[in-house]
Amino acid sequence: MLALLVITSLAWMAFVKPEQDRQQALADTGVVSSTAVTQYQPQDIQDIRNTQDGQFVGGLKQFWDYTGFRNATTGHLIMMLVGLFFIFLAIRYEYEPLLLVPIGTGILIGNIPFFADGGMNLQVGIYQQGSVLNYLYFGVMKGVYPPLIFLGIGAMTDFSSLISNPRLLLLGAAAQVGIFATFIGALLLGFNKPEAGAIGIIGGADGPTAIFLSSRLANGINVLSDGTTVKNLIGPIAIAAYSYMALVPVIQPPIMRLLTSRKERLIRMKPPRAVTKTEKILFPIFGLLLTCFISPSALPLLGMLFFGNILKESGVTKRLAETARTSLIDIVTILIGLTVGASTQADVFLTKESVMIFGLGAAAFAVATFSGVLFAKLMNLFLPDDNKINPLIGNSGVSAVPDSARVSEMEGLKADKTNHLLMHAMGPNVAGVIGSAIAAGILLSYLG
Repeated sequence: MLALLVITSLAWMAFVKPEQDRQQALADTGVVSSTAVTQYQPQDIQDIRNTQDGQFVGGLKQFWDYTGFRNATTGHLIMMLVGLFFIFLAIRYEYEPLLLVPIGTGILIGNIPFFADGGMNLQVGIYQQGSVLNYLYFGVMKGVYPPLIFLGIGAMTDFSSLISNPRLLLLGAAAQVGIFATFIGALLLGFNKPEAGAIGIIGGADGPTAIFLSSRLANGINVLSDGTTVKNLIGPIAIAAYSYMALVPVIQPPIMRLLTSRKERLIRMKPPRAVTKTEKILFPIFGLLLTCFISPSALPLLGMLFFGNILKESGVTKRLAETARTSLIDIVTILIGLTVGASTQADVFLTKESVMIFGLGAAAFAVATFSGVLFAKLMNLFLPDDNKINPLIGNSGVSAVPDSARVSEMEGLKADKTNHLLMHAMGPNVAGVIGSAIAAGILLSYLG
C-alpha cells in the first residue's frame, strides 16, 4: 500500500502537475490566455519545462536524502546484523526467546537511520524527546521496569527447595563473587567507580538487576565530585546481561565439566523435605525484613520480589498473583526488551567501552560459575558422605532463573539418567536472585 502511494505520488509529480503548472504559468505571464493554451512562444514553454524538470529532479533528490538507504552507515548495518542474530538464536535454538526476540527487534528499530539538518544522522526513537519510544524508555532510565519484573518473578517462584535445605543459600552467595571480581576488573580498565559498579552486576546474570543498577549509577546524568559526568552505559550493560543469560546453556556446561570429576557428578542428593504452608508464608515476610535491613537500597527489587511471593503463597490473592506472573510480567518484558534493544544505536553502542563491557561480562559469568561449583566442592569437605552436595548445582547460584537450574539438571542426566537435580538446583538459583539484588543494593549504597 505504501509503495503504491509513493509510485502514484511520483507519477503525479512527473506528468500531471508539471502540465498543470505550465498552463497556469502561461496564463499568468500572458503568453497564452487561460482559455487558449495553444497560443504560446516555444522558448517560453521550454524554459518552464526546464524549470519543472529541475523541480522534479530536486524533489527526487530530497526524497532520497530522507531515506534510510541514503543515511545508513557501516555501524547501522553491523547493529542490524546483531539484531538479526539475536532473533535467529531465539527462533532457531530457543535461547531465551521471550527476551531475545524483543531485544533483537528493538535493535533493528533503533538502527534505522534518519536524516537531520546538514546531512547528519538524527538521534531518534528513545533519544528523541517526546517520541513514543522515549516515553517507553522512561521506565528503563528511571528503573521502573525492573521492580515490576521482580514482582512477577516472586509470584511465580517456589522457595520450597531453599526452605527445605537452607545451606544451599551459601551457593547463591558464592556465585556473587563474579560481581565483585568484575567490579575490580572494570576499575583496572579505567572505568570510574559508579560505572564499574554497574558493569560488575552483569556477574549476577540478572538482566532486571543490571538495568536497575545501571539506571542509578551509569545513566549519563550523574556528575562525580571531580565534575566528570558518568557515561550512559545502560544499553551495553543490559544487552550484555541478557545475552549471557540467554547463553547459559552454552557457557556453563564446559566449566562445570572441567571442575568436576565423574564421581562428583554421580552424587545423589537426598530428596528435599516437604515444606508446610506456614513456612512458605513466613519465608517471604522474614526474607523481606531481613534482606532489606541488610541492604535497604535493594528494597525496590527485594520488596517487590517478596511481595509477589506473598501474593502467591497467601492463597487469598490468587487473581493478583496470576496477573503478576502472567500478564504484567509479559507486558513489562516486551517493553523492557524493545526499548533496551532500541537504545543500541550504532553511534552510541559501537564504542570501545561496549567492547570492554562485553568482555568483562563474559569473564564475570565464568567467574560466577567457577565460584559456585568450587564452593560446592569446598562444602563437601565438611559434609558426611551421605549428605554431600552434587557440585553440578553450584552453577545455578547465578540468578538466571530457571535456565541455570535446567543446565544443572541436563548435566546431571548426562552422567546418570536417573539422577534428577532440578529441584535441588532451584534452591541456589532463587538464592542467586536474592544475592544479586543484595549485592546491587550494597554497590548502590557505596557508589550512588
